[in-house]
Amino acid sequence: MLDINALRKDPAAARKGLQDRGGRYLPALEELLALDGDYRRKLSEVEAVRAQRNAASQQIGKAKAAKDEAGAQKLMAEVAGFKTRMAALEEQLEPLAKKTRELSLSIPNIPHESVAVGRDETQNREVRRVGQPRTFDFAPKDHVTLGEEKLGLFSTAQGARLAGSRFALWSGAGARLMRAIVNFQLDLHAKAGYVEVHPPLLVKPEILEGTGQLPKFEADLYKTSTADGEKAQDLFLIPTAEVPLTNLVRESILPADKPLPLKYAAYTPCFRQEAGSYGKDVRGLIRNHQFDKVELVWITKPEDSLDALERLTGDAEAVLKALELPYRVVLLCTGDIGFSSRKTYDIEVWIPSEKRYREISSCSDCGDFQARRMEARFKREAKSPTEYLHTLNGSGVAVGRLFVAILENFQQKDGSILVPKALSPYFGADRIA
Repeated sequence: MLDINALRKDPAAARKGLQDRGGRYLPALEELLALDGDYRRKLSEVEAVRAQRNAASQQIGKAKAAKDEAGAQKLMAEVAGFKTRMAALEEQLEPLAKKTRELSLSIPNIPHESVAVGRDETQNREVRRVGQPRTFDFAPKDHVTLGEEKLGLFSTAQGARLAGSRFALWSGAGARLMRAIVNFQLDLHAKAGYVEVHPPLLVKPEILEGTGQLPKFEADLYKTSTADGEKAQDLFLIPTAEVPLTNLVRESILPADKPLPLKYAAYTPCFRQEAGSYGKDVRGLIRNHQFDKVELVWITKPEDSLDALERLTGDAEAVLKALELPYRVVLLCTGDIGFSSRKTYDIEVWIPSEKRYREISSCSDCGDFQARRMEARFKREAKSPTEYLHTLNGSGVAVGRLFVAILENFQQKDGSILVPKALSPYFGADRIA
């Protein structure tokens, strides 16, 4: 959520930021500014009437002390009138406040000044490449041919029988490799100072609202209902562990003696309907409705968040470096960053069968955008005013896509797969055949 005081002070900056995002949110911003003006004018009326009521109330005591009963009765009638007027005005305030909040929740974050203005992903900027794509002395196969058809590591057909299209089932060495990938990543991130968390996979609507998935992306979410005692409650399957991890500081004020940053890591299944992606990546494991991911979340002070983004991105890169996988880091332009982000790096791993890099991690600095939605604050000193925290998140990294990258980059001519040296102790062997 954007800072309404900043919008009032410099609406031009917000207009430019949203124009740089493509301009489609500008009408919502203008409506928000107009509604906020109406709200403040109505609030001024309420405060003016309240002041009149308070002044009249004070005069009642003076009139009674002077034994002016007629004057006291007249003043009491005026106070009653002011109360009625205030109630009517306050009733008008409530829908204005509700609509203002709804509009605020629909407007994305403003890109940071270091983010290049661009239309879409074609205008993202490559920051660095690490490692050289392998040269094969044979025609490399894709992960479906290798993992599903030859080695039987996973089955999209069995996944579809159980749950429908875009689901997969891993078994045998495939399931063991997935578990090895998860454990390897969690151990690596624990050494980097992350606290491991095992969160719920179902969360309340307000938790998703806090990180920006609701109301904007409800069509991509899986929604269910549960009975809490006698009360039915809507719950959503998490689309990423970013949601519960970031909300760990929801509606809280971290005291001055709480060391920052907070660094959390979690492995979870993730669930997305991918409502806008039908027809894309329908074969294999690249884009499924259920997928596994290790997520990293930082909670920082405002002045530390941009540096934290560099370090967070480096922690995600460390996974690919340790596994000797070639990758590149891309800085997203204004037209491609996510709803809650003000700056994002994508990490893309090399996929030999496609002869291109594919996203395996997205690392974002959200500034205070999520913290304002969650009311997550901190104190610098015991008696200092509260400030909003800054939140960051990144995949550290997507497990299924890492599985794909390992199969394709470490495939051998005979169709077997070499297990990366750093991963083999977790897997229990150095080859899959």
